Amino acid sequence: MDTTVTQVGDVTVHHAERGSGTPVVVLHGMGVDHREPAAALEPVLGARHGYRRLYPDLPGMGATTAPAGIASSDDVVSLLADWLDVTVGEEPVLLVGHSYGGYLARVLAGRRAPRVAGLALLCPAGARSRDVPTPVVRHAEVGADDGMDPADAASFRDYFVVRTPATRRRFDETVRPAADLLDRPALERIASRWELDETDAGPIDVPVLVVAGRQDSSVGYASAWDLVERYSRATFAVLDRAGHALPHEQQRLLAALVDEWLDRVEEHRGRP
Repeated sequence: MDTTVTQVGDVTVHHAERGSGTPVVVLHGMGVDHREPAAALEPVLGARHGYRRLYPDLPGMGATTAPAGIASSDDVVSLLADWLDVTVGEEPVLLVGHSYGGYLARVLAGRRAPRVAGLALLCPAGARSRDVPTPVVRHAEVGADDGMDPADAASFRDYFVVRTPATRRRFDETVRPAADLLDRPALERIASRWELDETDAGPIDVPVLVVAGRQDSSVGYASAWDLVERYSRATFAVLDRAGHALPHEQQRLLAALVDEWLDRVEEHRGRP
């Protein structure tokens, strides 16, 4: 996957890129980097012809910098809007966001509504969540966390409700490495002004996908249902055997939902 560096003001934005065609911008969650959503979504996005997939590292995560001027979620959305203008220009774009990335994607979609051709939200976070379920383990195989550092094992157990050798590999390859790259003071600065003005996340009349985990003890699924009323073209799915790490735990079902969402986007755009 090619890596591109873009200077936006005083922020150096790094993104990984693959393919050509209609841009699909994928925003990761808090505390990780582009590798996590890329691992989950490349199998389905890469199998479709005509999509340019862009996976940016958000400020303070991965290789993207977060100078003092990035001090809130609103600053992050403003940066992404400027980066989108530079990287994509006036082309129609699809936005995908997981967790915090879903929160950002909703507001970014509102601010760039005329250019947004589709929106997919995976376990989307928000200013606050309601009716969040208590943590459970849905499936665990003996030895899945053998040999892990105690702190890593705790993170793995906190994130995954399905603990198998396969989800352990996903953690080791796409979640754990990002921890060493975090600009923790910057993330604390952003988290202190977390809430976005959701009036910017107004309704958009394009195909939308909202997917939530039935066992998501981070943001739950009830608040995600509230989003359906904002989008007239929304499909909503709650997946059992899935927590906040749903893209790893239910990859085949997520791929089917994303594939169908892309079908609807192409139909909406009049593309065969």
